[in-house]
Amino acid sequence: MTEPRRPRRPRLPLRLPAWTATLTWKAAVFIAVMCCALAALLGVLVHVAVTNQTVGQARERALSRLDDATEQYEAGGRLGPGAGLDPPGLPDRLRDLAVAGERGTMVGDHDRTPTVWAAGPADGGRAIAVEVDYAQGARTIDGLDRAILGSSVLAIGATLLVGAFAVTRVTRRLHLTARVAARISAGDLDARVHDPRTRDPHRHQDEVATVSGALDTMASSLQGKLLSEQRFTADVAHELRTPLTGLHAAAELLPPGRPTELVRDRVAALRTLTEDLLEISRLDARNERVDLDAVRLAPLAERVVRASGAEVELTVVHDLVVETDGRRLERVLGNLVANALKHGAPPVCLTVDGPVITVRDHGPGFPDYLVEHGPQRFRTEGTTKGHGLGLTIALGQARVVGASLTFTNVAEGTGAVATLTLPHDERPSGDEPGEVRA
Repeated sequence: MTEPRRPRRPRLPLRLPAWTATLTWKAAVFIAVMCCALAALLGVLVHVAVTNQTVGQARERALSRLDDATEQYEAGGRLGPGAGLDPPGLPDRLRDLAVAGERGTMVGDHDRTPTVWAAGPADGGRAIAVEVDYAQGARTIDGLDRAILGSSVLAIGATLLVGAFAVTRVTRRLHLTARVAARISAGDLDARVHDPRTRDPHRHQDEVATVSGALDTMASSLQGKLLSEQRFTADVAHELRTPLTGLHAAAELLPPGRPTELVRDRVAALRTLTEDLLEISRLDARNERVDLDAVRLAPLAERVVRASGAEVELTVVHDLVVETDGRRLERVLGNLVANALKHGAPPVCLTVDGPVITVRDHGPGFPDYLVEHGPQRFRTEGTTKGHGLGLTIALGQARVVGASLTFTNVAEGTGAVATLTLPHDERPSGDEPGEVRA
């Protein structure tokens, strides 16, 4: 009975460390590869040229001695040292070439010594050959190779240091530009790069300075437009308060009836919208002051539930005392509960679990754009009534008190969840975890 084969685990892709994605590392690798390639190319060219010259000179000496040995052999004289007929150590290929009637040279070893052989034909199917000591030439080439290698290593190291210094200066400026862009994205419209190369218009600028200047110009333009919109919103809301106050007073004097109720309802809606616009303009101005105090979360949540005037389930898993602005926190929770009651479906649940407070409903959930990008003023979907200001104010007030507010939808069913996470110092509240329902 064959044993079932185990399924193969999928091979995970190779993940390099995060620092390998930096421009400095990539530039260093590129410079190192190019330096190595250039050093190898120059080294090979120099090695080949010097070797050809040295071997060529040795071959000429060997052929010259072969001519002298051949004349002595033909004259019947005695061959000198280093010459002979079929001497031991003569390479077979060179001997075969000489026996065939040709003259030639070959570089080889004789008694572990570099030698240049020269051989030519002799009578009786023999070869006359001479050997020339090539040890000095071999040492010269070896010394040249070591010098090429050492100088290449030094040149590559010096080039890497200079290149890394130059690239680091560029990447440092790029990192500064990226940090400023991140600050601008986070809402700090006063952030600027202030690259010194952009201050002098007559000075030639590199690409990094061009990007930095463009970012500063964009931030200034964006800041001017936003400030203009904020002033316009604040001015409009402020100018509407006086006539709306008078309109509200006049509506109270109207005789009872359905038309009067409609007028009062619309006037109240306009007053609420005007107050929301004023609050948003103050939040956009980022000059709100926080009145910190020790606030116990469970009683504050109870006040929010009572003020909603609706059936809201309050669950306190763990009560906590935090240093925060109670008025602003109550405003945040009130807006979240009001949004859940207006756009969601019952039951609406408010849960306090230490510094984490959640508001959940069982309606269709938040729109996709709100989950991905957060609430946007004056944007609603479908037939939903509202101006999108309640959640915008809640998010702004949460940022003022240093809290984090996120919006998600329930994965296993319908419903929207708003999660408020408050900053706290891990100080024990002294209360036992419990559960309270209202």
